[in-house]
Amino acid sequence: MIKSILIAGAGGFLGTCGRFLVGKLMHWMFASPFPYGTFVVNVIGCFVIGLLCGLAEKTHLISPQMNVFLITGFCGGFTTFSSFSNDMYLLMQNKQWLYFGLYLGLSIALGIVMVIVGRNLVK
Repeated sequence: MIKSILIAGAGGFLGTCGRFLVGKLMHWMFASPFPYGTFVVNVIGCFVIGLLCGLAEKTHLISPQMNVFLITGFCGGFTTFSSFSNDMYLLMQNKQWLYFGLYLGLSIALGIVMVIVGRNLVK
């Protein structure tokens, strides 16, 4: 268990560094109120997790340790939106429409509400 935590942490460190650098690059390239950094990171992260999960399912070339490093660690550190999107894909694939709708709606609504609550607690 400790080994898996360290593997995920190493991947998460690299993903977080990547997210930081992409965010800085996007801010430098596009000085705009639109959150290009977050947007680009989310889109890239979704592509990467889709690619990795597809490779893991189709080829079985990704070991359990590499799965923890790349998917849980790197993608999770780069953007948790990729994990959210992959969860949504799996719910659609399994035709779990009720859970799909609940997960989508509650994640967005409660996420925004919790940001508001957290910010208001600090005021």
